[in-house]
Amino acid sequence: MENQNPTQMQNPAATLGQGPSQPQENKPMRISITLPTNAYFVSGIRDFTLGLIRNMTSFSEQWAFRFQSVVDELCNNAIEYGSRPGEDIIITFVNRSNESIEISVQDTGTGKSKMSAADLTQLVKERRDPNYVHTGIRGRGLSKIVSEWTDELEFKDNENGGILVKIKKYLKDPNTPKSTNPLENPTHVVLN
Repeated sequence: MENQNPTQMQNPAATLGQGPSQPQENKPMRISITLPTNAYFVSGIRDFTLGLIRNMTSFSEQWAFRFQSVVDELCNNAIEYGSRPGEDIIITFVNRSNESIEISVQDTGTGKSKMSAADLTQLVKERRDPNYVHTGIRGRGLSKIVSEWTDELEFKDNENGGILVKIKKYLKDPNTPKSTNPLENPTHVVLN
């Protein structure tokens, strides 16, 4: 402790490398978390997501809970389908202050269901079609939760196998028209 600059002791921002007077608000905050492929750990990521969105972004409380569901879906898919037991998944959050939040989940491609990024893109496209009839209990997460509550959804094949799923939500989208149709209201997701 005796080697610390007195300014750093009084100003936590200085300790974080942001300097005593000018925080770097334009620099994205990036956090990556590696988890074992065990559903037990997903509840911790849900809690982390809620706290991150509530305390480190300008998104509303409602969006904090939505991002919890989005991250839950992405992590559960990576654990269940993308990585075998004993492997890891990587969750990355990138917060661009007053602009957007970006979340990605990467699996190893060693799981029970080998799909490519193109396969997943096609699957979501088919299930988002208004004429698609879903008859199963499961299988709506990507098409009805993740894609409905994000502005961008992208699937990429990893070089060493696996899939990287990346979503992005902008804080403000001036091009989004306001709709009075209750089915298009962003506070509701219609499962059919």
